[in-house]
Amino acid sequence: MLKLRISRAAAAAALFLTLMQPRAAAEFQITRSGELQKSVHKAVNATLKVFDNLKHEELAVTLIDLRHPDRLEFGAHRGSVPIYPASVIKLFYLEAAHRWMEEGRINDTPELRRAMRDMIVNSYNEATHYLVDLLTGTTSGPELPQTEMQQWEHKRNAINRHFASRGFTGINANQKPWCEGPYGRERVFVGEKYTNRNALTTDATSRLMAEIALGRAVNAERSKEMLELLARDPFAESPNADDQAHGFTGSAVPKGAKLWSKAGWTSQTRHDAAYIELPNGAKVVLVIFTVNHANERKIIPTLAKSIINDFSP
Repeated sequence: MLKLRISRAAAAAALFLTLMQPRAAAEFQITRSGELQKSVHKAVNATLKVFDNLKHEELAVTLIDLRHPDRLEFGAHRGSVPIYPASVIKLFYLEAAHRWMEEGRINDTPELRRAMRDMIVNSYNEATHYLVDLLTGTTSGPELPQTEMQQWEHKRNAINRHFASRGFTGINANQKPWCEGPYGRERVFVGEKYTNRNALTTDATSRLMAEIALGRAVNAERSKEMLELLARDPFAESPNADDQAHGFTGSAVPKGAKLWSKAGWTSQTRHDAAYIELPNGAKVVLVIFTVNHANERKIIPTLAKSIINDFSP
């Protein structure tokens, strides 16, 4: 878990600092770094110059330096802004599944393991739907009477309550990806104007990825199991639009680098949450969300390369 010590000089980072502060005792601290902030801003500005139709509010970025786990530092651009998360939300379902297993709330079965692998490795939404139902004790179906619907909604918010109890704010993780409101109770739940859509911030996502990378998500063994599913070959190109590596941050890393990530895209968004180990020993978490530019595959690699170059000159 992350705990932050807020100083007057870091007042501008108050929201992120609050986000990163759990209810329980701290294992390590994280503070805003002027150097990392400069790196993020430089990368954002350089990317805006390359893509002249891209606006600064259509990007969100959070960078965490993992080289010194006992004194983590971060930099961000619009890191606390809630944005529709595409498949990146599956990172949160993965952690919740391991937490539920660790606490004995669900059983560790071959079917559950198959669903977790299909959700993360292949990004299958059917597997995600299975996990959401399992974690929350809910199912899709026809509309429900008001009292039953309220009970259903309470159950469906179990994942949100879990992350809120650990200090995560600005997120919503109670919807099945690509199943937000087509019919019945799912349609009622998402709201007439889709006000209850899934949402993540790059700050929250980077924190979760950092916990996984550092062996502090649930525990070291379960963090290792999560990392195994997130491992990518950044040098294996694929024509598949769902390419989870080279089509996103993977195409920005130098030869010899290692990559773990969860990427996703929709008709409007293109996002990536990556943990990168560079050949020189640098270790970073880099989370990039884009809005309104899903068909532009070069935005994330361009921005990522600018930041990665600062760690491997």
